[in-house]
Amino acid sequence: MSRGFPVGEYRRRLARAQARMGEEGLGALLLTTEPELRYFTGFLTRFWESPSRPWFLILPVSGDPVAVIPSIGAALMGATWVGDIRTWAAPDPEDDGVSLLVEALQEAGGPVGVPSGPETHLRMPLADFERVRRASGLEFTDDRGIVAGCRAIKSGAEIAKIAESCAIAGRAFARVGEIAAPGVPLSRVFRDFQRLLLEEGADWVPYLAGGAGAQGYADVISPATDAPLAVGDVLMLDTGAVRDGYFCDYDRNFAIGGASAAQRHAHARLIEATQAGLEAARPGARASDVWRVMADIVGGGEGAGRLGHGLGMQLTEGLSLTAKDHSELRPGMVITLEPGIDTAPGRIMVHEENIAITEGAPRLLSSMAGPDLPVI
Repeated sequence: MSRGFPVGEYRRRLARAQARMGEEGLGALLLTTEPELRYFTGFLTRFWESPSRPWFLILPVSGDPVAVIPSIGAALMGATWVGDIRTWAAPDPEDDGVSLLVEALQEAGGPVGVPSGPETHLRMPLADFERVRRASGLEFTDDRGIVAGCRAIKSGAEIAKIAESCAIAGRAFARVGEIAAPGVPLSRVFRDFQRLLLEEGADWVPYLAGGAGAQGYADVISPATDAPLAVGDVLMLDTGAVRDGYFCDYDRNFAIGGASAAQRHAHARLIEATQAGLEAARPGARASDVWRVMADIVGGGEGAGRLGHGLGMQLTEGLSLTAKDHSELRPGMVITLEPGIDTAPGRIMVHEENIAITEGAPRLLSSMAGPDLPVI
């Protein structure tokens, strides 16, 4: 699969945002975070791991984007479709891009929308943001949910990249028998599974969690310990591997040495709940509707928590499958189905699949697991 997208993909994204900006009376959007910049420009780098430098992108209500970035990123940004790139030697403790940003914003005009809803943050010093507001003389407001709304509906090309990430994970999951066995420390399984993901084509593995135990595991976010796998354990691996900037996010359970009746029953219930969520995930349904059909099977009421979420350029983005999220599912959305079930006091099992919402039945992006718990 080719890397990145044709320029037309980015122009369509910009046009969607600008149409909404015009409707909302905004003169520009100010974007400061990695997924926001990458969504509109294609600027893909691991350099965001360094918090030393701020990065800015301005979307005017008409015309092309303006990138105001540290000079270290000029060559890479120059390889994107963005033509107006303004740089400074960063970090600069006296003026870390503030003057350049003020000038570019004044050219675009206001009001200036800044993403301010759930899952947003301002990736620049707050003191500098206040300096920009004062020096520009422009009105700053929220972006009316424009960026989140654009990102929620994936193009076919985006969904293809998520599907490729899922396929990579699927090939790695098929090889877990190579790395997991009684006596192997869980920490080694984690390291080796990351290796398998890289061998199968992942660019990197930002997220890997899991657990193991005879009655399930305590949570789904802990790092691995050095405790060895034992016969009778159920092992879960949950990965967020990245291919060309897009995540997969799903897990698989395995019985070590043999599966108990309780383990087999719990796994079958999880697959039943996932299948119910799959059947409910139709355009027009609410996130809470999909949550409800899964929660009714796994139990727990509202205490069941989040049973899935949006997926794309980030491991989790957008809507949550909870009792209180009434977001409407629309074609082009990509979500996870992630039911969990209590197996013993303080112990759980979870299962997760990735799907794309279509005009009809959802499309499975991960290869749906069957009800039988695999045995290693």
